[in-house]
Amino acid sequence: MSWLSSLYATYEKAQQLDISDDLKPLPISHTLQNAHIKVTIDLDGNFKRAEVLEKMQIVLPATEKSAGRSSGEAPHPLADKIQYVAGDYAVFGGLKNAYYQGYLDQLTAWCTSEFALEQVRAVQKYVEKGCLVADLIAEKILFVDAENKLLTSWPKESDLEPPKIFKVLPKEAGSLDQGNALVCWNVEDVKFLTSETWLNPDIQSSWIQYDSQTAGQQGLCYITGKVMPLASNHPAKLRHTGDKAKLISSNDSSGFTFRGRFTDASGDQAASIAYDVTQKSHNALRWLISRQGYRNGDQAVVAWALSCKEIPDPMTMSFDLLSDEASQLAIDHSIDIGKKFGLELKKYIAGYKAKLDQSDSVIIIGLDSATPGRMGVTYYQEFMPEEYLSRIEKWHQDFAWFQRVKQEINGKEQTTWSISTPAPKSIYEAIFGSTISDSLKKQTIERILPCIVEAVPFPRDLMQGAVRRAINRQGYKSDEGWLWEKNLGIACALFKGFKKRQIPSKEYEMGLEKENSSRDYLFGRLLAIAEKIEETALYVAGENRSTTAARLMQRFADRPFSTWRNIELALNPYIQRLKVTRGRFLHKRLTELDEVMGMFNSAEFNSDKSLSGEFLLAFHAQRLELNKSKEDTSDSQTHSDQ
Repeated sequence: MSWLSSLYATYEKAQQLDISDDLKPLPISHTLQNAHIKVTIDLDGNFKRAEVLEKMQIVLPATEKSAGRSSGEAPHPLADKIQYVAGDYAVFGGLKNAYYQGYLDQLTAWCTSEFALEQVRAVQKYVEKGCLVADLIAEKILFVDAENKLLTSWPKESDLEPPKIFKVLPKEAGSLDQGNALVCWNVEDVKFLTSETWLNPDIQSSWIQYDSQTAGQQGLCYITGKVMPLASNHPAKLRHTGDKAKLISSNDSSGFTFRGRFTDASGDQAASIAYDVTQKSHNALRWLISRQGYRNGDQAVVAWALSCKEIPDPMTMSFDLLSDEASQLAIDHSIDIGKKFGLELKKYIAGYKAKLDQSDSVIIIGLDSATPGRMGVTYYQEFMPEEYLSRIEKWHQDFAWFQRVKQEINGKEQTTWSISTPAPKSIYEAIFGSTISDSLKKQTIERILPCIVEAVPFPRDLMQGAVRRAINRQGYKSDEGWLWEKNLGIACALFKGFKKRQIPSKEYEMGLEKENSSRDYLFGRLLAIAEKIEETALYVAGENRSTTAARLMQRFADRPFSTWRNIELALNPYIQRLKVTRGRFLHKRLTELDEVMGMFNSAEFNSDKSLSGEFLLAFHAQRLELNKSKEDTSDSQTHSDQ
């Protein structure tokens, strides 16, 4: 239960933050909902007007049961669906059960308590009249058919645009129930500073005090170790307002599923948690996810400091973490840039070390749901600040490589190659493509996360998958050159980081290693130089097609020696063309080819053994080095630099 106690402590810390109340976690006994209709009444409970709300979330009072309701009757105390608040819902052919009486009884109990307020009593006075649907129909908010029954869809034969209510309500199989519209109350009177009841802190406080008087049975809370009123129902809506999955649930009062050694249907024998604790813990988690969480469908990952101080996001790339000045450094592709990047990264991490106390805890939690109603904790770790920050720094150092990114330079958006780690989302798309299934996305994130925060070795199969997709250059469409370049940078980053965390470890410089005589590295350099020669010749001739090196890249990786012979022979006509138009450029490239060839061990060069991901690293580094070269004229800078 350490995750619950951590969230409980986080809630208490968050309440002390110097931010506005609407930016803090929800108050207990409240929940977040999408509101659809605002009804305005006066203090005597007389209807004045109504309007449809679009994409508006409100914080509304809730009971323990209504906050986690998924089916059955469980009315909210004040704002709720028409199915609950309208006494005439059934009269107008409502499709669902009418729970008006339960809603009214609960509201009346609140209004007759010592905690009631005038605005809440005004709502009760109006609701007692039982004419909400009729008023909304007269106001042209809700709509009925010829038989005076609420419409479930807008008539196709109608020439009129569907009303707003048909646009904001969720549809199932093309139809909707207007009774699903959630009504919030606006009570106008000159004496009130706030007429919107959901924004009134006095109403929130009133309900919290009343609700605490009707708390459940006393028992031992496993989180605090104190005897407190226990929760029998735990909150949902953690990831979004429509989220019905719960982290803690027990519904074994019927069905009689296997309970092991436990004999109670409530689940208290397994874990009893105080109402106050579960409310605050879940509200803190909901707040953290919406504020700084990483979302991947139903999967959510969030990292935070127990003190609520800012920490680096583990799920983002270095480029987004570092300052604008740091990212600008990555435009130059010299070897020295790696050292500058490292210094900027250290400064960035040092800034957090100065903010966080040594006693602070940093927590990471991963959540996912296999079914709509059940959610589980898929990952949980607690770190001391020094440990967490060092792991984040190590991830960004080990897996940093040149990445294709867009940034604003001198007021213009430009594509640059900046040193950065790739983000997890970019990693799984580079391995499996953009059509990856949701389940595979989740599995991949779960495998990558420990590499980031625990510094474990990167999975070999994921690294090899990224390398294979980058090598398969012909698998990309003609207009996806940018995507291949992006995935090339990601594959290089993963291979570099994979080798760094291997035993024995192999470390590569952040740039072209001209002294590296590894067979795979040299073959990668040869391919990049050959591609540059042909690419420039095609540009000079005004031709726009793939180079031989690009077409044969995968074959070259599988059988480098025999394929190199084909690439070399194909270069001859382009070399002849460049002798006339780009003599200096050609001389430089041929000299580089000779230098690389001279570094080979003859036996290794003549081998057709397949190449490792190291050849991609060399190919990319050499390619970037050639593209930034200034010895030829600007005309020789081809479309590949764009």
